[in-house]
This record gives sequence, structure tokens and C-alpha cells, in this order.
Amino acid sequence: MNGVRLDKWLWAARFFKTRALASKACELGRVQFNASPAKAAREVRAGDRLQVRNEGGEFTIEVLALSQVRGPAAVAQTLYSETEESRQARARAAAERKLLHAGEPAPPSRPSKRDRRLIHQFRGR
Repeated sequence: MNGVRLDKWLWAARFFKTRALASKACELGRVQFNASPAKAAREVRAGDRLQVRNEGGEFTIEVLALSQVRGPAAVAQTLYSETEESRQARARAAAERKLLHAGEPAPPSRPSKRDRRLIHQFRGR
């Protein structure tokens, strides 16, 4: 196997749940291929550097292996290696998000049916 479509590889490496979401992320510029915007049909080869932004954070990775099929998470993690700077940046961002909600007290209990109706009414649903 010489190369794989970028959207297929992102799906197989479990960065996105569906191939359509991987393709859409490429369209929206959330995937950078060797520091330039990437298209979904671009061929990925071992040794390429990618920057992927998804709900899990921003990843800077190097492609180690190719795959066209989605397998278990343990296998998917062997397809790439994340840079140390990327790991540290994601850890800092997670710590900042955690600190944002640190001072907020947890609700005493789950909302009752009446409370839920009031919440929906307030939000305009």
C-alpha cells in the first residue's frame, strides 16, 4: 500500500467517528497536512505530519503506518505518534477547562419534571 486517502486514514485512526466527518473537517480547514490546508482526497504516506483539530483537542501527529479499515482503538493508536508538545498543550487546555468549573457548586439533585419544564421554557424550546 503506497498511500491512503486522508479522510479514510483519519477515520481508521479514530480521530473522527465517520468518514464524512473527517471529510467535512478537511473542508473546514481543521486538518493541516505538512503545515498547509489539506483536502480529503490527498494521499497520506508514512512520515507525513498532520495537525488535526477535533472535539478532543488539537493534535500534532506523525503518520507511522497506513490503514484503510477501522479497527480497535489499540490498533488505531499504532498508526501515528503524537508529538510531546502536542500532548503537553492538550494537557494544559484540559487543566484550564477544569479550573473554569472548579468554583461552581454541583447541583444538590437532578431536576424534577417541573424543573425540567421550566428549564425548557427558559431556553425557548
